[in-house]
Amino acid sequence: MLLIIIIHLKHIYFTFLNNLQLNSSLITCLLPTHLKIFKRRYIKKVIQIHCEFIIFLNNKVAVKLLPLLPTQPSTKTFMNHIVIIGNGISGVTLARHIRKLSDNKITIISAESDYFFSRTALMYVYMGHMKFKHTQPYENWFWKKNRIDLVNGFVEKVETDSKKLSFKDGSTITYDKLVIATGSKPNKFGWPGQDLKGVQGMYSKQDLELLEKNAPNNTVCKRAVIVGGGLIGIEMAEMLRSRKIPVTFLVREKSFWNGVLPEGESVMINEHILEHHIDLRLDTNLEEIISDENGRAKAVVTDKGDTIECTVVGLTAGVAPNIDFLKESGIELGRGVKVNRFLETSAKDVYAIGDCAEQHEGIGSRRPIEAVWYTGRMMGEALAQTLCGKPREYNPGHWFNSAKFLDIEYQTYGWVFSEHSKSDDEHHFHWRHPKEKICITIAFHKDTMKFLGINTFGIRMRHEIFDQWLTENKNVDHVMTYLKDANFDPEFYKLYEEEIVARYNADFNKNIRPEKKSWKRIFSKA
Repeated sequence: MLLIIIIHLKHIYFTFLNNLQLNSSLITCLLPTHLKIFKRRYIKKVIQIHCEFIIFLNNKVAVKLLPLLPTQPSTKTFMNHIVIIGNGISGVTLARHIRKLSDNKITIISAESDYFFSRTALMYVYMGHMKFKHTQPYENWFWKKNRIDLVNGFVEKVETDSKKLSFKDGSTITYDKLVIATGSKPNKFGWPGQDLKGVQGMYSKQDLELLEKNAPNNTVCKRAVIVGGGLIGIEMAEMLRSRKIPVTFLVREKSFWNGVLPEGESVMINEHILEHHIDLRLDTNLEEIISDENGRAKAVVTDKGDTIECTVVGLTAGVAPNIDFLKESGIELGRGVKVNRFLETSAKDVYAIGDCAEQHEGIGSRRPIEAVWYTGRMMGEALAQTLCGKPREYNPGHWFNSAKFLDIEYQTYGWVFSEHSKSDDEHHFHWRHPKEKICITIAFHKDTMKFLGINTFGIRMRHEIFDQWLTENKNVDHVMTYLKDANFDPEFYKLYEEEIVARYNADFNKNIRPEKKSWKRIFSKA
């Protein structure tokens, strides 16, 4: 018996045949009646195992014949009780992959919420784009069906010798393997008044609920002051402005996020923030939060001597690993929980992943602590293999990330350092649209012309293409030549590659002619 699979642009068709004489007429007659249809938005890859032959019909349909293989015996391992503290992306990814690989007993502990939710979507709940239940990727029955036990509780003490956890309510639980995945908490720097009512961060589900109480509308909240110019700060500003609440934004740097972004990009974001009617105050620090007679924030004082009346103060000056409960555990701590490349801590059978994990040394140009969604997911995937008997080092590959500055989408692949941190060998090419808030910056080695990385604002790019170019150490001329292949903007969007390459040619006395987009090249990279 053979399995026939037909791949079209938006569908996968398959059926089982005992006797097959392959020809186009047979395929035509099979399509309407004999095939089960699975709709997919698009197909980038098809894994071919024991494929006998492939035939292309009109360059659109591929037929693959795969002999059915006998069922393989299960390779799952079992018997350990794995306890995960934290139900964010790291902990939940770990639990899911352990369950795929083993029959181990799994328990996830969280004091924040009963079920996993997408933290990055919290802002859209406040803005009215969705309800909180829509941030939960899995139905509530998913956990029981997959034999993942959920415990809502706050761990106060970890005893690694007896392998026991103690909860705030006095109860305990034992483990065979323990994984710490407790994420981050908002930074506080000892500002007078930082614990007043109306002063909060914007990180957790509880923070969202508190903001609903503190700033339900612009009648209750006359003005909000946000302290700290990072990604959480600009998200909180966007949230508040969606309800027409006036916002003052205190940023200690001379330009927004200029410790990360090159100057041209940082300046563009400054302009964009001001255009959204946000009172941006650069090079300004918080000195004090003033209380009213009821212990609620009523104003802030800056280091410029200004007093700004407000009802809400958002503290968004970065985050720190959430590890206070581990100080008496004997586990080696730095800013986070110290781990090696296998994500093992100094204590036997104890591991750490996600925002709370700190590598002894940064991997490549990465920081020892990576408070990034996708790295947390990758740590969970890697550690699942290790806990199920297949040790795997955490290897995040080339750096990439994405974010949103109000309505400008931002992507970065590879390394593009700001003027404050780039080396003497790193050179930048910057292009900005003369009218729109669209720009790119490409970093390359000034002598070898090796491509180092790219930042894009307002232009979507393909991750796989840049990942391949970075792996193959392509030079910047190659990137410019095939830049159209990397563009991932939707159909009918205006394209800017011709303008970008023309500017590059003018800046560096080149004569590069950009190649037309080639789907064959694109999918060979994917």
